[in-house]
Amino acid sequence: MPTVFVNGNPESAAIWDPLCAQLDRADVLRLSPPGFGAPIPDGFGCTASDYRDWLVAELTALGEPVDLVGHDVGGSTVLSVAMARPDLLRTWASDALGLFDPDYVWHELARLWQTAGAGEKSVAELLGGTLETRTERMVGRGIDRPVAQRIAAAQGPEMGRAILALYRSTAQPAMAERGKDLPAAAARPGLAIVATEDPFGGGPVRHRRSAARAGAEVATLHGLGHWWMVQDPVRSAGVLTRFWAEPGSAPTV
Repeated sequence: MPTVFVNGNPESAAIWDPLCAQLDRADVLRLSPPGFGAPIPDGFGCTASDYRDWLVAELTALGEPVDLVGHDVGGSTVLSVAMARPDLLRTWASDALGLFDPDYVWHELARLWQTAGAGEKSVAELLGGTLETRTERMVGRGIDRPVAQRIAAAQGPEMGRAILALYRSTAQPAMAERGKDLPAAAARPGLAIVATEDPFGGGPVRHRRSAARAGAEVATLHGLGHWWMVQDPVRSAGVLTRFWAEPGSAPTV
């Protein structure tokens, strides 16, 4: 049974490298959403619904249920699939459940991307410059240099286009509306990964409220931030491994 990891923004599948190196399984597949480490196909609109449908198609092609793990944009996409097509999953895990809480307010940078003109300027600054410049930006955000360099290689105007389209499609109340379907995700065992120092996901309270509605267990990663899988890959891999072995067993660590 494959394990499938889906990365977020502004990343590529390289964000999972340290964690995957700690896993004792050979059936690991990493999928980059279009624009976030993979080319954007012709006609792909980069909306939240487009990303859900893309992941549904990828999982359908595998032909068997998977253990699905998502981070950031990948995390919200994973949860959207868990709500819409739980038949494709054995289990799911996401660090983005707080985004589906009815009280969630997008962080400042997302609101900037949702603003015409200012958003275009922001992504040009975030993703522009040389490979070394982009690498240094990711290092400054707490990513180890080898991983940061691989991520920086995937950044550029195409990723900027994906960011703008996606975040504009999820401006509130869009996420609150999607959150009304959270109970459907309880059809498969779920894990809400809560990194206590992550400033982007709405905070532990919103994560836990959404987890309760989705019937998911909660694993709290104390002291870790948005890139928990890079900050402590051993602890992160341990939480996932225990969950896969016995869904419902993932501890607070």
